[in-house]
Amino acid sequence: MAVHASPGPLNREGTPLAGAPSVAARIGLVLYALLITYASWFPFTGWRNNGLAPWAFVSAAMPHYWTVFDLITNVIAYIPIGILAVFALYPRLRGAPAMLAALAVGTLLSAGMEAGQTYLPSRVASNLDLLTNTGGAAIGAIVGRFASHAFLEQSRLLSLRRHWFSHEASRGLIVLALWPLAQIYPQAYLFGHGQLLPLASAWLGELLDRPLDLGVLLRQGRDLSAEQYWLAESIITATGLAGAVLTMMFLFRERAPKAALAGLLVAAALASKSLANAVIFGPDNAFLWLTPGSQAGLLIGALMLSGLMFAPPPAQRRVAGLALVTALVAVNLVPANPYFVATLQTWSQGKFLNFNGAAQLLSLSWPFFMLWFLYHPVHRRK
Repeated sequence: MAVHASPGPLNREGTPLAGAPSVAARIGLVLYALLITYASWFPFTGWRNNGLAPWAFVSAAMPHYWTVFDLITNVIAYIPIGILAVFALYPRLRGAPAMLAALAVGTLLSAGMEAGQTYLPSRVASNLDLLTNTGGAAIGAIVGRFASHAFLEQSRLLSLRRHWFSHEASRGLIVLALWPLAQIYPQAYLFGHGQLLPLASAWLGELLDRPLDLGVLLRQGRDLSAEQYWLAESIITATGLAGAVLTMMFLFRERAPKAALAGLLVAAALASKSLANAVIFGPDNAFLWLTPGSQAGLLIGALMLSGLMFAPPPAQRRVAGLALVTALVAVNLVPANPYFVATLQTWSQGKFLNFNGAAQLLSLSWPFFMLWFLYHPVHRRK
């Protein structure tokens, strides 16, 4: 994921001065740390004190059972932490001091996650995990050190950032870069992110000690016909697509290749969705998302975008927010398609439990991150 420097101080020509801090990198570091936390402590149930000190895993014997997959995953997961930490510390810290500080950030984050797992019966705190996570953070710190020039100082990449996107685009580009990744977690409807009602039903049901479905209560117990499912999926797909792409459109400058970059964003999202389906449900189900409802939604969304592509940026921002809110309401009111529920029964999370926890959090929270950006005070002041 590309991390672009914040505009920071400007010279007389309106060009960011070299050495400006990267607000986007700092936001990205916080968001990624939240994903790591969710993945490490998922599913957040069964907390208990088993009599062990939270740091006991450090001096414990190395685990006897581990796989190469686990080691590689632990290293890769913390590489972005090292990169983002180096970028976030720039220009206050550079070179070796920035690398050491980034390594410390990765080590402390991993140690905190392992210490917390001491109190989760479904997890095992491991010093091997701490070592591999620290190794990943070290690799990321080295990469961040040598990539600083390309991403944070004067470079062709930064020049394109300034020529194609507005000064306020950094936060939005971070959230937009997460949109293709949000497609990884299985969803009942294409681009149907933010489905919080089933989780709220489960949590409230546990609290009341009885089964509860808030969606059924809001629908007053009425089931949907096949045509209504089709219409609901079309609306969710169209508004989800329009919300994401219009957000990107309103960040562009006039000279940017708008259609090409928007098409690249949508292609990345659909490719991510197809690859995730192939891995989770098997290669034959790579295009499981391509239902009649999603096809109609893609067509409707494309028609909406073609009409709004050249609208004034403030109008694009408002319509993007309205589209995302509409998608959120629809995806939480409409029940999951029974065919999708049956398909989901074949999914065994297995060794992907940690990864799927982070992917679920991203799918649930992405619309709210985007709405936060769209209604940020900087746009109202402008």
